[in-house]
Amino acid sequence: MWRHLNRLLFWSIFSSVTCRKAVLDCEAMKTNEFPSPCLDSKTNVVMKGQSVSMFCSHKNKSLQITYSLFRHKTHLGTQTGKGEPAIFNLSITEAHESGPYKCKAQVCSCSKYSRDFNFTIVDPVTAPVLNITVIQTETDRHITLHCLSVNGSLPINYTFFEKHIAISPAISKYDRESAEFKLTRKNPGEEEEYRCEAKNRLPDYAAYSQTVTMPSTGGDSCPICLKLLLPGLLLLLLLVIILILAFWILPKYKARKAMRNNVPRDCGDTAVEVGIYANIHEKQAKEGSVPEVGSRPCVSTAQDEAKHTQELQYASPVFWEGAPRQQEACDSYKPGYVYSELNF
Repeated sequence: MWRHLNRLLFWSIFSSVTCRKAVLDCEAMKTNEFPSPCLDSKTNVVMKGQSVSMFCSHKNKSLQITYSLFRHKTHLGTQTGKGEPAIFNLSITEAHESGPYKCKAQVCSCSKYSRDFNFTIVDPVTAPVLNITVIQTETDRHITLHCLSVNGSLPINYTFFEKHIAISPAISKYDRESAEFKLTRKNPGEEEEYRCEAKNRLPDYAAYSQTVTMPSTGGDSCPICLKLLLPGLLLLLLLVIILILAFWILPKYKARKAMRNNVPRDCGDTAVEVGIYANIHEKQAKEGSVPEVGSRPCVSTAQDEAKHTQELQYASPVFWEGAPRQQEACDSYKPGYVYSELNF
């Protein structure tokens, strides 16, 4: 019991002595050992609804300091630390929450205030609209790019890009008007892609327009295409020539073949034909009927392989027995055959 009371008495005497010493030293160290604290943030430009962190720090790293944050006269929070800054996390949702803010550093009864800190609330930009005007000549393209964001706090900085490469410096607009950038390009062999960026004072925040594609102008724009097209054209030309020759030569070939088939047989087939006629004669002799000499021929038509119409006449042969006579020898002819006279 007495030991507990003695301990409380000791700590009360020690704290009172420390506070008295701090009061005595506060005037002496106003400008040297205990200067005013510093209040800061990573950015002073925010948009509504953004969360921010505020840092309250002191140059004296050896003292146990109590930090308090105020907005106007409203107390927002208190933290105690030694050698490290106090961090206060806030959310800026309304215009009156932009400030001013103050930080108070206190050691016992000695306290100091920081300077005022204010946030600037900025409306973010919306996606800009990119318009392109082109004047075409025989060799060049004269291009004018227009970029405008209809929303967002001014000023707004516009930057133009070709694909992913910036082709213009930042163009600042303090009024709600479009930024303009002109350039000249040789007639390209490839499509060109342009877009623009709109950005105001909000850090790490930018809006981009949709990509606008400029078609190629043709001409000698595709040497690889020409290399691939030339062999194809040659093959097509060769195929056409082959088809023409085929349709031109084939009918002639068929006509010649048909003419060869219509030519009378040579002497090598004479023996066979004579044998056929002799057989017919013998058959007629057995039957005892001989057709009339003046029989009318039979007329018919036929088409050869070349689709030409030919008229064929057929007659009834009459065989008469006659005396044998000497015949000229042919390649396959053998003497000893008897021929009959054939009358039409």
